[in-house]
Amino acid sequence: MSGDLPLNINIKEARWDQGTFMGRAQHFFMVTDPRNVLLSSEVLEDARVTVENYRLGIVKSGLTEDELWRAKYIYDSAFHPDTGEKMLLVGRMSAQVPMNMTITGCMLTFYRTTPAVVFWQWVNQSFNAIVNYTNRSGDAAITMNQLGAAYVSATTGAVVTALGLKSLTKHLPAIMGRFVPFAAVAAANCINIPFMRQIELNYGIPVTDAEGKRLGESRKAAKQAIVQVVVSRIGMAVPAMAIPPVIMNALEKKAFMKRFPVLNAPVQVGLVGLCLVFATPLCCALFPQKSSMKVNSLEPELQESIRQSNPNITTVYFNKGL
Repeated sequence: MSGDLPLNINIKEARWDQGTFMGRAQHFFMVTDPRNVLLSSEVLEDARVTVENYRLGIVKSGLTEDELWRAKYIYDSAFHPDTGEKMLLVGRMSAQVPMNMTITGCMLTFYRTTPAVVFWQWVNQSFNAIVNYTNRSGDAAITMNQLGAAYVSATTGAVVTALGLKSLTKHLPAIMGRFVPFAAVAAANCINIPFMRQIELNYGIPVTDAEGKRLGESRKAAKQAIVQVVVSRIGMAVPAMAIPPVIMNALEKKAFMKRFPVLNAPVQVGLVGLCLVFATPLCCALFPQKSSMKVNSLEPELQESIRQSNPNITTVYFNKGL
């Protein structure tokens, strides 16, 4: 039975225009809001029921449009857009700021010794593996062997890069050593994300028409999606790993920091967190979540299939993942 709220609100799409950067930024500020990780299972379940019922034409009595959109964004922050399953808490985009500020802050603080570099790169890539799996595109399953291979490859790449760069910066100014973690993270993202999503590269991801009707699976769409995610993730790391080292390099020369060196880690973590609060949603917004590709850029066999069944379609759409 319908309530007072109209049934023509399209909650399958974002509330703001996703054709503009500002619209996407507003959308991702909601999706990546760190406060969402504090929501209880009951709140998440209530949001899921509200959203799924509304899609079926069932409106809870007294529900307002703002409450509906709030439920939609709570739902989007915790449930996978393709599979509908509840995502791992630490893998959700709303957990990016609290998790990354802690890990990145420690990487930037404890970079001087080889054991510290190895440990924190391992922690970071373990976290990245969870995030990349949780926010994959499509609904295909990934095996434990594939997960293990991706994890080992990304971790090894990050650690080797970090140690190699650390040795190269021994005779350079001290501030250069502070940028080793960023270079290692950038390299690891280029390895971790494609490996964690290799099943998409092998079998493709679902592509749809503008109304969401599934047209097939495309490996070329998967490649475009993964490249966009890699660029976004590296962009997220730039402010958090480039700005705090410069500030900390200046602060550590001050008398109060020399007197209270224990403040180093908390100050660094705080600076990283401040950067991530803005960098995470803004870099997610670099590309539309619902990405697109021209039909003539798809695999020949998929092009032929689409032209036979839907000759008027020139563009297909897909979830790029995060």
